[in-house]
Amino acid sequence: MNNILIVTIKDWNIKNYFKLKENLYKEYNFHIIDNKEELTLDNIRKINPKYIFFPHWSWIIPENIYKNYECILFHMTDLPYGRGGSPLQNLIINKVYNTKISAIKVSKELDEGDVYLKEDFDISKGSAKEIYENASKLIFKKLIPNILRQNPTPVRQEGDIVLFKRRTPEQSNIKTLNDISINNLYDFIRMLDAPSYPKAYLELDNLKIELSEVIIKDGKLEGRFEVSKDE
Repeated sequence: MNNILIVTIKDWNIKNYFKLKENLYKEYNFHIIDNKEELTLDNIRKINPKYIFFPHWSWIIPENIYKNYECILFHMTDLPYGRGGSPLQNLIINKVYNTKISAIKVSKELDEGDVYLKEDFDISKGSAKEIYENASKLIFKKLIPNILRQNPTPVRQEGDIVLFKRRTPEQSNIKTLNDISINNLYDFIRMLDAPSYPKAYLELDNLKIELSEVIIKDGKLEGRFEVSKDE
């Protein structure tokens, strides 16, 4: 029976890992690393996995790991469009609401790896957290099981390369939004609304106003705001 390793720190992925393990326990031995400090070659050697899956992983994967084991990560764009950081936020800023989750082989260059599978994915509604949760469901319910059962051969990315830059906390300031409208402000607030991400904010003298949980209702925006001293 093959060993399968999942590497992730996000709560929604950990939750779906246990569901996957429960559903496929008769076919595979599942293991998880949920602390980035534990991602070492020695720890992986103890498991000796056939595949290592990296859902929603934001750190560099060591070369001695991806060169010795088949490592697969998941990227929220139709690669090679959208290589790079902050894919969800960059997609929404560019008004790309119908995208794909690409399962790719980890390689030296960022997001340039060969593609195992792609699945359509809609990001037109919901907060960033809700979108990440939906992506996680797609990855654990469909992409990972399909890779395990089909053992697809990854193929080279084709098409024009478009690079994304990782967003900075300062870009969460609403004043950086070029065209302020109801729809654009809705997108801006929701795309930043997830745990550990810098929320959309405004500065007023020495105060910082953070916005979240936004919805459009009767042509107006409703949501939550928090005011704190700007430090």
